[in-house]
Amino acid sequence: MSIKLILADSHKLFLDTLGHFLEIQKDINVVGMATDGLDVLKLVESLKPDVVVMDVGMPGMNGIEVTRRLFAHHPEIKVIVMSALANNHVLELLEAGVSAYIVKENDISELLCALYEVIKGKKHLCHEAIEAAVNYSGKSHHENFKEVSSREREVLQLLAEGGTSALIAKRMSISTATVDVHRRNIMKKLDLHSIAELTKYAVRHGLTAI
Repeated sequence: MSIKLILADSHKLFLDTLGHFLEIQKDINVVGMATDGLDVLKLVESLKPDVVVMDVGMPGMNGIEVTRRLFAHHPEIKVIVMSALANNHVLELLEAGVSAYIVKENDISELLCALYEVIKGKKHLCHEAIEAAVNYSGKSHHENFKEVSSREREVLQLLAEGGTSALIAKRMSISTATVDVHRRNIMKKLDLHSIAELTKYAVRHGLTAI
């Protein structure tokens, strides 16, 4: 049986290279590619893949929020994260529902191993991801970030990507006043005091591709 796969990464060259490698595997069918988190959700609805392989830092919507939405609406779809590094967001992704986490610098054979394992209902973490999960399990950032709601996280990413309150309100179909309330709540929960600090936070923790 062929495994239907969607690939997502903000770097087009990496995406194309990975897609070419996977396409030559006889039991893997890459049915779609995306460079934007929101496009992943659209492709899932139309293509009904078995597995989504994606990065964490993507424009539009980061991998953590994409995973949360996929797990809420399509729990049968397996998610494999393939990121440049493993840090505090490993825990967030595990809680969001990812089945595997791989660091890109590892050999491509680890991705294939993870792919075949998650199809069987197993989980796969590279050793860097295991170390990160252990190292960050007791850190205050993890606890603070858990208090930020899904809508607030979406606002955080859009703010970090340079969105004004008006643009974010239009994008999310809410009022600018609501956007401002979300922004104040995020700052309070994360103890941040400016848009610049919000942006640095989002970039540092892999919540956006910028």
